[in-house]
Amino acid sequence: MSSCPKSLANGFQTLSFSVILLFSLQHSSVSSLEFQAGGSKGWVVPPENDTKIYNECASDNRFQIGDTTRFKFRKDSVMEVVEKDYKNCNSTQPKFFSNNGNSVFTLDHAGTFYFISGASGHCERGQRMVVRVMSPQESLPTSPAADSMLGVL
Repeated sequence: MSSCPKSLANGFQTLSFSVILLFSLQHSSVSSLEFQAGGSKGWVVPPENDTKIYNECASDNRFQIGDTTRFKFRKDSVMEVVEKDYKNCNSTQPKFFSNNGNSVFTLDHAGTFYFISGASGHCERGQRMVVRVMSPQESLPTSPAADSMLGVL
């Protein structure tokens, strides 16, 4: 039993329902996206004057858990590696490896993913990419109205 007057209690119930509805709509409208490394050119060695193309393109996107990255290539491979191996273009201990020419990698947790080419000399020539996946808290849009409603509860 509530100690609030009936009209005030009904107001809180309506507000609570509205907040729950707001959050369920935000979560239901979220869907995973697919990003293609290298765009229409695919996963290739970049031109000498554009060795940062992969990271510039990746930084223009907001990756979320569940999104995927597609790597299309010929006579090459893709590897997920740790940061140290990314910086040194070391392909000896990949966390993920694929050489099938059409690889899809699911970004399954928040954090940073490091990708390099496994073909000799390609990473050193710029065929590598860093992808930062936002945590669920970073990806939720906020508004003053939503913040004020949360403060009331």
